[in-house]
Amino acid sequence: MGRSHTIVGGVHTDAMEALLLYAVTGAAAGVLAGLFGVGGGLIMVPALALVLPHQGVGPAVVMQVAIGTSLAVISATSVSSMLSHHRHGGVLWPAFRLIAPGLALGAVAGALTAHLLPGAVLERIVGVGAVLVSIQMFLDLQPRTTRTLPGAAGLFGAGTVIGALSSLIGIGGGSLTVPFLSWRGVSMRQAVGTAAACGVPIAWAGAAGFMVAGAHVAGRPEFSVGYVSLGAFAGLAVVSVLTAPLGARLAHHLPPRALKRAFAALLLVIGAMLLVR
Repeated sequence: MGRSHTIVGGVHTDAMEALLLYAVTGAAAGVLAGLFGVGGGLIMVPALALVLPHQGVGPAVVMQVAIGTSLAVISATSVSSMLSHHRHGGVLWPAFRLIAPGLALGAVAGALTAHLLPGAVLERIVGVGAVLVSIQMFLDLQPRTTRTLPGAAGLFGAGTVIGALSSLIGIGGGSLTVPFLSWRGVSMRQAVGTAAACGVPIAWAGAAGFMVAGAHVAGRPEFSVGYVSLGAFAGLAVVSVLTAPLGARLAHHLPPRALKRAFAALLLVIGAMLLVR
């Protein structure tokens, strides 16, 4: 599809539409980051995959740019969400300190893997990830709490797996971290808050990996660092950082079950679209 050249007030309408989409998507991502301990990546990645081709991004690297940019945005929203949960006493810092190195290592590995995969394969991986997260959220599947947290080696290993899978599909890892922590005896309130903190090493290390891996790849946006689009990052990050504290406050004052199921339904539609596109 060709790019629109209609101009309104000196601004291309395709650019105006992109900015509006970035703002709406960023608002949704920020609220979700605070509300559920997720980084909003499963909203941002499909949205970016739709709009980036109209910004001149080559089809071979659209998914890598969408995922890398999503992680860069989450690197901002996760800090805001983490601080909000910390103020409510929701972050289990001893566990975070042990799992964080594994999360960072796994995130870099996930970024390098995404760099090597064809865009069509990545699109299907993100679609499958969205569907699986949707099912988990809609059915509210939580493993039985029958164990305690593992030691340093166990948390490092779990973090490596969570970080790699999260970075590969451009999410902050909350949909994986929350069930894991809950399974290992952490209260749901602290599991959500700690998952928000865990999004920081995943996003920062993952975004760095995408920046380095895509440094000399053709077809990237005009203003980018590796696979991270600076224009999309700016448009998404500003709004999402402002709305993340709202989500965190809602998580401590409202029963999120209905919202969670609505979000799960949206994810199911997004995942299906990516799989059949």
